[in-house]
Amino acid sequence: MDFEKLPYMLYADPEGQTYDHPYYRMSGFSGSSPAVINDEDLILMSEYSKLFFIPDCPPVGLDPSTGEHRIISEIEVDGVATRCCAVAAFLEPGLVRSHLPAVDYRSKSYTLPMWGYTAVGFKNDNYHAAGFRIEYNHRWDPRNFDDRKLVPSIGEYQKVNEKGPLVEHLINCATNNHCFAAKNLFFKRWEAPLPISQGCNADCLGCLSLQPDQSCESSHQRISFRPEKEEIVSLALSHLNHAHEAIVSFGQGCEGEPLTEYRLIADSIREIRKKTDRGTINLNTNGSQPERVREIAESGLDSIRISLNSARPEYYHAYYRPKSYDFEDVVASISLSRDLGLYTMINYLVFPGVTDQDEEIEALRTLIRRTGVNFIHLKNLNIDPQLYIEKMPVSDSKTVGIKRMAAILEEEFPEIELGYFNKPVR
Repeated sequence: MDFEKLPYMLYADPEGQTYDHPYYRMSGFSGSSPAVINDEDLILMSEYSKLFFIPDCPPVGLDPSTGEHRIISEIEVDGVATRCCAVAAFLEPGLVRSHLPAVDYRSKSYTLPMWGYTAVGFKNDNYHAAGFRIEYNHRWDPRNFDDRKLVPSIGEYQKVNEKGPLVEHLINCATNNHCFAAKNLFFKRWEAPLPISQGCNADCLGCLSLQPDQSCESSHQRISFRPEKEEIVSLALSHLNHAHEAIVSFGQGCEGEPLTEYRLIADSIREIRKKTDRGTINLNTNGSQPERVREIAESGLDSIRISLNSARPEYYHAYYRPKSYDFEDVVASISLSRDLGLYTMINYLVFPGVTDQDEEIEALRTLIRRTGVNFIHLKNLNIDPQLYIEKMPVSDSKTVGIKRMAAILEEEFPEIELGYFNKPVR
């Protein structure tokens, strides 16, 4: 391979100003090991992706003359020495990362915020990230979420809909957390959220809404009250009856596990379906309690998305840290959902160096054949890479690359859709 053609390594100074290195090329990590990035692994970083720097942690660059990896702790320019910090990208929705950033974490004394850190470099006046597009969907294109239109839309919504704590919560989600789903409610289109649960029966390493030990801040504020059924039904009916390609979803980033409120969900769906058959009612869940899934499904649910970080029980338990359920309960919920006629999806949280191990791919094959799932979301797992690797079981299983893993699924299971986003099913 001609390493000279690779993008240049990015680094940042301690204040976060980003530069491209004049000599070293970008590299990436697969798990905790350096991995050479090939041309086919690179995409132009889209305008709605973001750059981060990783304080106190130098980057690992590739020497193009030897092909060797080297930690770049310092650079001298015009006689001035500058400490180098690693740089990572966060890819916009629909893009799956293939490599983690190449970073020496030994000096890190903190937990990184929960983002999908991705290898990135610079060449020909463009940023190049390690990843690929699994799906383009206009319903989640950042260009369609113009905040200049949001506040007027919220005002119009409030004129014709009853005010209540759930709507107020979603106004905060839309304006302060910039949640696309919450914005959709006020734009009267596509997928809108119905968060309801304050509690959870798992203790995920990468929980977006609750980090009790304050090792890093949560990226969302979890809902702090139990919504009334009447407000849930009213909000859902307004959206399903008037929104374009309407979906309403229980189970959001701003709540715990919705199965802890399964009776409220089931009662709400029955009331909704008495009054309209329009649109899709969806549940995003950890699938921990099959009989609760059954009750919700039989109330009139259309689709379900069950989250997994792995098809291997030991990896699942290491990340989700479930309380009073286990991996087999989750698998049972996936199978039951298909048996009950739901459009059944796996929200598969992928991580380079773990998800693309041969053992994981074989376990996923078995899960697919056992459950007959319809759709697999390939979602970048948002977590500190060092933390995740430290907490996962050690394995010497060979890795094939995330992009190759996706190709294997497409080749072996052509009936299954691979993507990134929920879809209307009615």
